[in-house]
Amino acid sequence: MRKFLNALYDGAAALAALFMVLMLIMVLLSILGRELGFHVRGTDAYAGYFMAAAGFLALAHTLKKGEHIRVTLLVSKLKGLPQKALEVWALFVSTALACVAAFYSGKLAWQSYKFNDMSTGNDATPLWIPQLSMAVGTLVLAIAFLDEFVMELRGKRVQATSSESLHNE
Repeated sequence: MRKFLNALYDGAAALAALFMVLMLIMVLLSILGRELGFHVRGTDAYAGYFMAAAGFLALAHTLKKGEHIRVTLLVSKLKGLPQKALEVWALFVSTALACVAAFYSGKLAWQSYKFNDMSTGNDATPLWIPQLSMAVGTLVLAIAFLDEFVMELRGKRVQATSSESLHNE
């Protein structure tokens, strides 16, 4: 099961990277079009869709790598059972919120498909297509939070220390 979950998180991250490359291509195509005098319809809209897809699909991988922003001021002051209780409570609430986000993201994509919603831009894209990446990204995030919650309850959760989380410095 662990191999499958890790592959799921890594797969979502790989898709996020692909969407970032596609976003770059759309931006470059738009710039080249302005400079060389041609226009490709929808490049701005698709760059936005790809950016949203990259962001949502990267959420679970970022969580599992300990790169989400965490306010550890209170948690670091606690020890033992109070710290464990706070961690379990925070993961429970986070899991519940991620499940709600996944449900409503999926519902939004389904309704857009069912009602044949189209973008208002000149690209006329069916909205369920870009919304699908949000639904998948939030679903994988909910799975990742549930994974973290279960591992915390079983005492097998490994957390990044504060110095490990500061990769940007």
